[in-house]
Formats: sequence, structure tokens, C-alpha cells
Amino acid sequence: QVQLVESGGGSVQAGGSLRLSCAASGYSSSGRYMGWFRQAPGKAREGVAMICTGSGTTYYDDSVEGRFTISQNNLKNTMYLHMNSLKPEDSAMYYCALAYSQYCSLSFLGGMQYWDYWGGGTLVNISS
Repeated sequence: QVQLVESGGGSVQAGGSLRLSCAASGYSSSGRYMGWFRQAPGKAREGVAMICTGSGTTYYDDSVEGRFTISQNNLKNTMYLHMNSLKPEDSAMYYCALAYSQYCSLSFLGGMQYWDYWGGGTLVNISS
């Protein structure tokens, strides 16, 4: 059974940096993609970044392009989200997600229906 566990959230001032981690276990070697979503209070969950684990291709939402970097360490079965130049509007619960598919597309960041497994989340709070 796939398990995803996020860590690394916290409180920082605007302009600061954080690195989120997602430890994954129980997944098969089939084609898959992984990503990060976030959800602020009273708002819908939105896709932030994703990585096609086979090719290493990455995609980002426009709101984080150039500030966030998604990466993976296959030896450690861990995915990361490096977040720089943080803004108060980046404050949210951040979720790790995984899906099995031979396809990988930016469009998958557009909806939760494209994802099969979710972690429990890690909270990020950015103060101005």
C-alpha cells in the first residue's frame, strides 16, 4: 500500500525559504508521477508542482514558477519541494500526491481527480 508522509513545514518570514520532503513507500516501479498541492483555509486545493518520475520532467503552476523547485531522490524514495522567496500567500497546508500512469502532463496539476494517493499534509505559514 502506498504511503506518503510529508515533513519540513513551519513558520518563516516573507522572503525566506523552506524545504518540504515527501517520503514515499509501498509504490511499484510502474510509470508514475508525483507532485505537491496546497490548500489555504477556505480555498480549494491547488496544484503547485509535479515531476514525471521516469523522465524527470517538471511542471509548475505560474504562481510559483521561478521560486519553487521540485526534485526527487530515488535512492531515498523521497521527493522535495524547495521553496524560496516565500510570500504570505504561499501559506497553506501542503500535500504530497502520487499517481500511476504512462502519461505525465502539466494538465494533471489542474485537478485532484488525476491523482491516486495523498499524504496527510504539512503546514506552511509565511508572515509578512
